[in-house]
Amino acid sequence: MAQKTLGEMSFLDHLEELRWLLVRSTTAVIIMACVTYFISDYLFDTIIFGPTRPTFFTYRYFCELSHQLGFAESICITEMPFIIQNTEMEGQVNIFVWMCILAGFILSFPYILWEVWKFIGPALYEKEKKNARVFIFTSSLLFFLGVLFGYYVVIPMSVNFVATFTVSDVVKNQFTLDSYIGMVKTSILASGLFFELPIIIYFLTKLGLVTPEFLRKYWKYAVVIILIVAAIVTPPDVVSQTIVAIPMLIIYEVSILISKIVVLNKKKENV
Repeated sequence: MAQKTLGEMSFLDHLEELRWLLVRSTTAVIIMACVTYFISDYLFDTIIFGPTRPTFFTYRYFCELSHQLGFAESICITEMPFIIQNTEMEGQVNIFVWMCILAGFILSFPYILWEVWKFIGPALYEKEKKNARVFIFTSSLLFFLGVLFGYYVVIPMSVNFVATFTVSDVVKNQFTLDSYIGMVKTSILASGLFFELPIIIYFLTKLGLVTPEFLRKYWKYAVVIILIVAAIVTPPDVVSQTIVAIPMLIIYEVSILISKIVVLNKKKENV
C-alpha cells in the first residue's frame, strides 16, 4: 500500500506515526540496554569509573602535554583524594539500570535518527529525502564525537576540579554514587547534544527561524557562555580551559557556515 503523503495524513494519523516512532525507538533502547548488561562489569569498572583513577588516559595525556609545554608537573595527577559511596539501599540497583539504559540510548542513537527521518520524511522534497543516509551518518558521527568529548575531556576535567578543590583541609571529599553518576550522565548527554548544533541550525535555517546574521550577531555572547562553561568544568589553568573551549567554538563556527550555505542554496533555488 502506498504511503500517505503529508497532505493526506490527518492529525490522528500523525499521532499514530509518532506513537509508533516512540514505541520502536524505546524498544531499540531496551534491546541495546540488555546487550550492555552482558558487559556491565567492563561498562562500570573500566568506562564509567575510569575517570576516577589517576591512570586514566586523559590525565596521562595532559601530564605529557604539560612536560612538552614546559609546565613541569602542573597538570599531572598522582592521586584522587576522594571516595565514592552509596548511601541508599536501592542506590546501586537504580544506577545499574539507568546506566544500562543510557548506554542503550547512545548505541541505538543512529536507529532513533532513522525513525525520526522517516517521521519527517513526508514533509520533505524528493531531493531532501535522498539525503537520509547523509543526515543519519553526519548526525550520528557528531553525536558520538560529542559523547567522546564529554567522556575524555569534560568528565575528567570536572572530576579533577571537584576532587582537588577544598575549602579547608579539615573537609574530606566523600561523593555519593548518585552525584557522580549524575555528573557523568549530564556531561555525556550535554556534550553529545551540543555537537548536534550544526544539524539543528541546518533545520532551523531551512525553516527560516535562524539566519547567519543572527548567529554572527550573538557570536560574542556565545563565546562568553562557552568560556564560562569551560572555566566551570576545568581546573583553574589556561591550558585546560582552552582544550575544552576550542572544540565548542569550532562547532559554533561550523553552525554559522552551515547556515550561510543553506541561505545561499535557497537564493539559488529562487532565482
